Amino acid sequence: MIRGHACMQKEPALIMSRFTPIQTNGATSKLKRSLKKSHLKLDEAPRFLQVLANSPASLRAYIRADAALVRGQLTPRQREQVALAVAEINGSSYSLSAHYDNGKSLGLTHHEMQLARNATAADTKAETMLRFTQAVVLQRGEISDDDFQALRKAGFADGQIIEIVANIALNIFCNYFNSVAKIEVDFPLLQPGADAPRVGVAQSKTRPATLRARAPKPLMNRK
Repeated sequence: MIRGHACMQKEPALIMSRFTPIQTNGATSKLKRSLKKSHLKLDEAPRFLQVLANSPASLRAYIRADAALVRGQLTPRQREQVALAVAEINGSSYSLSAHYDNGKSLGLTHHEMQLARNATAADTKAETMLRFTQAVVLQRGEISDDDFQALRKAGFADGQIIEIVANIALNIFCNYFNSVAKIEVDFPLLQPGADAPRVGVAQSKTRPATLRARAPKPLMNRK
Protein backbone atom coordinates (compact mmCIF):
# COMPACT_ATOMS: atom_id res chain seq x y z
CA MET A 1 0.00 0.00 0.00
CA ILE A 2 1.27 3.48 -0.81
CA ARG A 3 2.19 5.03 2.50
CA GLY A 4 1.10 8.35 3.91
CA HIS A 5 -2.03 8.73 1.82
CA ALA A 6 -5.44 9.29 3.36
CA CYS A 7 -7.28 7.85 0.36
CA MET A 8 -7.17 4.06 0.54
CA GLN A 9 -8.43 1.82 -2.23
CA LYS A 10 -12.20 1.96 -2.62
CA GLU A 11 -14.68 0.62 -5.09
CA PRO A 12 -14.51 2.91 -8.15
CA ALA A 13 -17.56 5.07 -8.62
CA LEU A 14 -18.80 5.96 -12.07
CA ILE A 15 -18.60 9.70 -12.59
CA MET A 16 -20.01 12.07 -15.15
CA SER A 17 -17.69 14.59 -16.71
CA ARG A 18 -18.66 18.22 -16.20
CA PHE A 19 -17.65 18.94 -19.80
CA THR A 20 -18.58 17.22 -23.04
CA PRO A 21 -15.60 15.58 -24.75
CA ILE A 22 -14.95 17.00 -28.22
CA GLN A 23 -14.62 14.62 -31.15
CA THR A 24 -13.05 15.50 -34.49
CA ASN A 25 -16.42 15.86 -36.23
CA GLY A 26 -17.52 18.37 -33.59
CA ALA A 27 -14.40 20.51 -33.70
CA THR A 28 -14.57 24.16 -34.72
CA SER A 29 -12.46 25.42 -37.60
CA LYS A 30 -10.09 27.08 -35.11
CA LEU A 31 -9.68 23.84 -33.19
CA LYS A 32 -9.15 21.87 -36.39
CA ARG A 33 -6.26 24.16 -37.31
CA SER A 34 -4.67 23.55 -33.91
CA LEU A 35 -5.15 19.80 -34.26
CA LYS A 36 -3.57 19.80 -37.71
CA LYS A 37 -0.48 21.64 -36.46
CA SER A 38 -0.05 19.28 -33.52
CA HIS A 39 -0.73 16.07 -35.51
CA LEU A 40 -3.39 15.16 -32.94
CA LYS A 41 -6.50 13.13 -33.77
CA LEU A 42 -9.13 13.74 -31.12
CA ASP A 43 -10.99 10.51 -31.92
CA GLU A 44 -7.86 8.58 -30.87
CA ALA A 45 -6.82 10.88 -28.03
CA PRO A 46 -7.29 10.26 -24.30
CA ARG A 47 -10.43 11.68 -22.71
CA PHE A 48 -8.31 14.36 -20.98
CA LEU A 49 -7.40 15.95 -24.32
CA GLN A 50 -10.91 15.55 -25.70
CA VAL A 51 -12.31 17.50 -22.76
CA LEU A 52 -9.51 20.06 -22.80
CA ALA A 53 -10.36 20.68 -26.47
CA ASN A 54 -13.42 22.65 -25.33
CA SER A 55 -10.87 25.45 -25.01
CA PRO A 56 -8.65 25.45 -28.13
CA ALA A 57 -6.31 27.94 -26.45
CA SER A 58 -5.86 25.67 -23.41
CA LEU A 59 -5.36 22.58 -25.56
CA ARG A 60 -2.82 24.43 -27.69
CA ALA A 61 -0.99 25.70 -24.58
CA TYR A 62 -0.82 22.21 -23.08
CA ILE A 63 0.39 20.58 -26.31
CA ARG A 64 3.08 23.20 -26.84
CA ALA A 65 4.29 23.08 -23.23
CA ASP A 66 4.40 19.28 -23.21
CA ALA A 67 6.13 19.12 -26.60
CA ALA A 68 8.75 21.63 -25.43
CA LEU A 69 9.49 19.65 -22.27
CA VAL A 70 9.65 16.37 -24.24
CA ARG A 71 12.60 17.95 -26.06
CA GLY A 72 14.15 19.17 -22.80
CA GLN A 73 17.01 17.89 -20.68
CA LEU A 74 15.11 15.46 -18.46
CA THR A 75 14.72 11.89 -19.70
CA PRO A 76 11.24 10.49 -20.43
CA ARG A 77 11.63 8.20 -17.40
CA GLN A 78 12.48 11.14 -15.13
CA ARG A 79 9.45 13.07 -16.39
CA GLU A 80 7.16 10.11 -15.69
CA GLN A 81 8.61 9.68 -12.20
CA VAL A 82 7.90 13.34 -11.46
CA ALA A 83 4.38 13.01 -12.90
CA LEU A 84 3.62 9.97 -10.73
CA ALA A 85 4.85 11.70 -7.59
CA VAL A 86 2.78 14.82 -8.26
CA ALA A 87 -0.36 12.85 -9.14
CA GLU A 88 -0.13 10.77 -5.97
CA ILE A 89 0.29 13.85 -3.78
CA ASN A 90 -2.64 15.62 -5.46
CA GLY A 91 -4.87 12.54 -5.40
CA SER A 92 -5.53 12.57 -9.15
CA SER A 93 -6.84 9.16 -10.21
CA TYR A 94 -6.89 10.12 -13.89
CA SER A 95 -3.31 11.40 -14.01
CA LEU A 96 -2.05 8.52 -11.87
CA SER A 97 -3.73 5.96 -14.13
CA ALA A 98 -2.48 7.62 -17.32
CA HIS A 99 1.10 8.02 -16.14
CA TYR A 100 1.26 4.50 -14.75
CA ASP A 101 0.18 3.26 -18.19
CA ASN A 102 2.69 5.52 -19.94
CA GLY A 103 5.43 4.56 -17.49
CA LYS A 104 5.04 0.91 -18.44
CA SER A 105 5.54 1.81 -22.10
CA LEU A 106 8.80 3.53 -21.14
CA GLY A 107 10.09 0.47 -19.33
CA LEU A 108 9.45 1.59 -15.74
CA THR A 109 8.68 -1.41 -13.55
CA HIS A 110 5.75 -1.60 -11.15
CA HIS A 111 8.19 -1.36 -8.24
CA GLU A 112 9.92 1.71 -9.70
CA MET A 113 6.56 3.42 -10.14
CA GLN A 114 5.47 2.52 -6.62
CA LEU A 115 8.64 4.12 -5.33
CA ALA A 116 8.11 7.22 -7.49
CA ARG A 117 4.60 7.65 -6.08
CA ASN A 118 6.22 7.71 -2.64
CA ALA A 119 8.76 10.28 -3.87
CA THR A 120 11.63 7.83 -3.58
CA ALA A 121 13.75 5.66 -5.86
CA ALA A 122 16.48 3.02 -5.76
CA ASP A 123 18.74 5.41 -7.65
CA THR A 124 20.12 8.21 -5.44
CA LYS A 125 19.89 10.90 -8.13
CA ALA A 126 16.29 10.01 -8.99
CA GLU A 127 15.34 9.96 -5.32
CA THR A 128 16.81 13.44 -4.80
CA MET A 129 14.73 14.70 -7.74
CA LEU A 130 11.57 13.13 -6.32
CA ARG A 131 12.16 14.43 -2.80
CA PHE A 132 12.57 17.88 -4.31
CA THR A 133 9.35 17.39 -6.29
CA GLN A 134 7.49 16.40 -3.14
CA ALA A 135 8.80 19.44 -1.26
CA VAL A 136 7.84 21.85 -4.06
CA VAL A 137 4.27 20.51 -4.28
CA LEU A 138 3.59 20.21 -0.56
CA GLN A 139 5.27 23.51 0.32
CA ARG A 140 3.98 25.40 -2.72
CA GLY A 141 7.48 26.21 -3.89
CA GLU A 142 8.72 27.48 -0.54
CA ILE A 143 11.62 25.06 -0.33
CA SER A 144 14.71 25.28 1.86
CA ASP A 145 18.25 25.96 0.64
CA ASP A 146 19.07 22.38 1.62
CA ASP A 147 16.33 21.07 -0.69
CA PHE A 148 17.70 23.14 -3.55
CA GLN A 149 21.38 22.41 -2.99
CA ALA A 150 20.65 18.69 -2.75
CA LEU A 151 19.76 18.73 -6.46
CA ARG A 152 23.06 20.35 -7.41
CA LYS A 153 24.99 17.91 -5.25
CA ALA A 154 23.16 15.05 -7.01
CA GLY A 155 24.42 16.34 -10.37
CA PHE A 156 21.48 18.32 -11.73
CA ALA A 157 22.43 21.37 -13.81
CA ASP A 158 20.52 24.64 -13.47
CA GLY A 159 18.54 24.00 -16.67
CA GLN A 160 17.48 20.57 -15.43
CA ILE A 161 16.36 21.99 -12.09
CA ILE A 162 14.22 24.57 -13.89
CA GLU A 163 12.71 21.81 -16.03
CA ILE A 164 11.83 19.77 -12.95
CA VAL A 165 9.82 22.76 -11.71
CA ALA A 166 8.26 23.21 -15.17
CA ASN A 167 7.20 19.57 -15.26
CA ILE A 168 5.77 19.86 -11.75
CA ALA A 169 3.74 22.89 -12.81
CA LEU A 170 2.41 21.22 -15.97
CA ASN A 171 1.40 18.14 -14.00
CA ILE A 172 -0.33 20.21 -11.33
CA PHE A 173 -2.41 21.83 -14.08
CA CYS A 174 -3.36 18.38 -15.40
CA ASN A 175 -4.21 17.10 -11.91
CA TYR A 176 -6.36 20.09 -11.06
CA PHE A 177 -8.10 20.16 -14.42
CA ASN A 178 -8.91 16.45 -14.23
CA SER A 179 -10.38 16.93 -10.77
CA VAL A 180 -12.38 20.05 -11.65
CA ALA A 181 -13.69 18.49 -14.88
CA LYS A 182 -14.32 15.06 -13.28
CA ILE A 183 -12.92 13.38 -16.36
CA GLU A 184 -13.73 9.70 -16.72
CA VAL A 185 -10.64 7.52 -16.53
CA ASP A 186 -9.96 5.76 -19.83
CA PHE A 187 -6.95 3.79 -18.59
CA PRO A 188 -6.76 0.85 -16.17
CA LEU A 189 -7.89 2.59 -12.99
CA LEU A 190 -5.17 3.30 -10.44
CA GLN A 191 -6.47 5.09 -7.37
CA PRO A 192 -4.25 7.12 -5.03
CA GLY A 193 -3.10 4.86 -2.21
CA ALA A 194 -3.74 1.65 -4.16
CA ASP A 195 -0.90 -0.78 -4.86
CA ALA A 196 -1.79 -1.42 -8.51
CA PRO A 197 -4.43 -0.68 -11.17
CA ARG A 198 -7.71 -2.51 -10.85
CA VAL A 199 -7.59 -5.18 -13.54
CA GLY A 200 -10.38 -4.71 -16.05
CA VAL A 201 -11.68 -1.60 -14.27
CA ALA A 202 -11.95 1.78 -15.94
CA GLN A 203 -14.47 4.56 -15.58
CA SER A 204 -14.85 4.97 -19.31
CA LYS A 205 -15.21 2.68 -22.30
CA THR A 206 -13.04 4.98 -24.40
CA ARG A 207 -10.13 3.11 -25.97
CA PRO A 208 -6.98 3.83 -23.93
CA ALA A 209 -4.27 5.84 -25.65
CA THR A 210 -1.04 7.52 -24.63
CA LEU A 211 -1.55 10.70 -22.64
CA ARG A 212 1.14 12.61 -24.45
CA ALA A 213 0.18 14.71 -27.45
CA ARG A 214 2.58 14.22 -30.31
CA ALA A 215 4.75 17.08 -31.48
CA PRO A 216 5.31 17.58 -35.24
CA LYS A 217 7.35 14.62 -36.50
CA PRO A 218 10.57 16.54 -37.33
CA LEU A 219 10.80 17.66 -33.70
CA MET A 220 10.07 14.37 -32.00
CA ASN A 221 12.84 12.64 -30.05
CA ARG A 222 10.70 10.66 -27.67
CA LYS A 223 10.27 6.89 -27.92
